[in-house]
Amino acid sequence: MKFYGLLILFLYSHVLPAQYSKEQLKEFKIITDMMDSVKKNTYLRCNMKSLERVETGYAAASTSIKVQGMPRKCYLRNAEKKLEVLYNAELSKNKCVVKPHVFPYFTLNLDPSGNLMRKNQHFTIFELGFEFIGKTIAIALSKEKDQIAKHLTLMPNKVEKNKMNCHLFVYENNSFGYHDYVVQDKETVSSIAAKFVVNDYMVRTKNKLYDDYGYLKKGSVIKIPNFYCKKALFYIDDKTLLPVCVIIYDEVGLFESYEYFDLEINKPIPASEFTKSFKGYGF
Repeated sequence: MKFYGLLILFLYSHVLPAQYSKEQLKEFKIITDMMDSVKKNTYLRCNMKSLERVETGYAAASTSIKVQGMPRKCYLRNAEKKLEVLYNAELSKNKCVVKPHVFPYFTLNLDPSGNLMRKNQHFTIFELGFEFIGKTIAIALSKEKDQIAKHLTLMPNKVEKNKMNCHLFVYENNSFGYHDYVVQDKETVSSIAAKFVVNDYMVRTKNKLYDDYGYLKKGSVIKIPNFYCKKALFYIDDKTLLPVCVIIYDEVGLFESYEYFDLEINKPIPASEFTKSFKGYGF
């Protein structure tokens, strides 16, 4: 959690000079309050809707989730796809339990970062919940340095999103583009995306590396975004100060969106709910 303290310090020391207006200071205050709220979120139950552009088009999902921060524990159920996934770092740091309630009906133990679980998925189960979203917003803005105020706008009126009264921020950067990068020894798409603080799946999309989760060929040239995205909308709930909706665009158009609702925040979740034998699960 030291990460959040450093980002808050960065925002105040690098992007809040005295000449900024009261309205601009208000914008940054909401953002830093959001980061603080995310940091304090230990337990989460909610429903989530996602829409992601993948190799074959757009993939939509409606999911019920439970998340515990440390040690990391997650459970999700997608009723439409008849799928359950469980991850418990105390039981296994390297495997998820996956149950497809369709043929062949087998309960599987899979690598959360492997090909099968990442196929047509922008993120892994490790990114489920608010910590990753809050961190993504903060990192994306920190890359802007003194240009944040130029590209970020807080809408004057709050808006309703999934029955929540929200602050709506709009980020837009017309300088968004790509640059060439020569792959170094033992680099993956994910490690390169982390190195440049950009969207992993956006790198895969631009370079058609949808199924390349191992080391890339040293010396090959790939395209890397110069910013996290071209445009983004993010809704921060006025009550919880959590980022309850994030919508990301690249140069083509809508790239991904995530909406969280029916929130139950920081109510402890019994350890039994992160085991295969919990009543109501189908593993």
